[in-house]
Order: sequence, then structure tokens, then C-alpha cells
Amino acid sequence: MTAAAVLDGCAHFALAVLSLAFLLTVLRVVKGPTLPDRVLALDMLVAVAIGFIAVIGMKTGFTFYVDIAIALALVGFLATIAFARFVLARGRGRAGEGGA
Repeated sequence: MTAAAVLDGCAHFALAVLSLAFLLTVLRVVKGPTLPDRVLALDMLVAVAIGFIAVIGMKTGFTFYVDIAIALALVGFLATIAFARFVLARGRGRAGEGGA
């Protein structure tokens, strides 16, 4: 058994595990039950997508995929911050309406 065969088998296993994680995370986005749960699941989808890109980059040998994964991580971080601010502002609005 060569090192290339072991690496290929590990890549297939990693893609299978990432596919399962992607499926379960999509179920969490659909099911909810609250908005913060959905935001957290969307952040997890970004992390799983980064994992897919990294495994495919390792499997194909293209180093450009690493740059794409880094850019996606930055965009995902900014999206998470924006969603968190939205959820925080939405919570303040409901608390202000209840007190009036």
C-alpha cells in the first residue's frame, strides 16, 4: 500500500464525513427552531464548505484552493458578525416594545 493510496482513501473518508456534516447542518438550518440556531448552522455550513475546499485542494494538488478557503473564511466571519448584530438589534426591539 503506497502513501498515495492511503492519502486518497483518507480524502474519500473525509469527504464522506463532511457530506454527513453538511446534511445534518442543512437539517438544522431548516428545522431551527430559533433564529440564533439558524445563524449558528449557517456559520457551520461555511466551516464545512472550507473543509470541502481544503480536502479537494489536497486531493487535486492545486494550491489555489487554499486562497479560496481563506477568502471564504473571511467572508463567513463577516457574515456571522452581521447576523449577530441583526439578532441583537431584533432582541432589543422586542424588549423595547414590551416595556412601552
